[in-house]
Amino acid sequence: MKRFIQSFKYAIQGMRTSIADQLNLKIHLAVAVAVVIAGFYFQITAVEWSVVLLCIALVIGLEMINSALEGLVDLVTRERLPLAGKIKDIAAGAVLFVALISVAIGVIIFGKYIVQLNL
Repeated sequence: MKRFIQSFKYAIQGMRTSIADQLNLKIHLAVAVAVVIAGFYFQITAVEWSVVLLCIALVIGLEMINSALEGLVDLVTRERLPLAGKIKDIAAGAVLFVALISVAIGVIIFGKYIVQLNL
């Protein structure tokens, strides 16, 4: 049981480190907070909340994995190797892809509420 609890401490430390060290993660978190506030403001449905929270989790989780992969590549080599760059680019591309799809999902979910505001 002690190891189990310790694993949570390590995971929380990893989250803290990611937030402290990664500018992109801070940006994703700021956007996530804004989206959650919008969700409460527009009183989105339970299904919409589920989709929004899943998108937030995917983007933030992938950003953390991307940061870990970049750190691992840097640990293995400081040289500018084509394969090292390719690995970093692919990981960053995965985050971008999920973030763009999440924006599209956000437009689908929040679009109808924003239109109702008669701006």
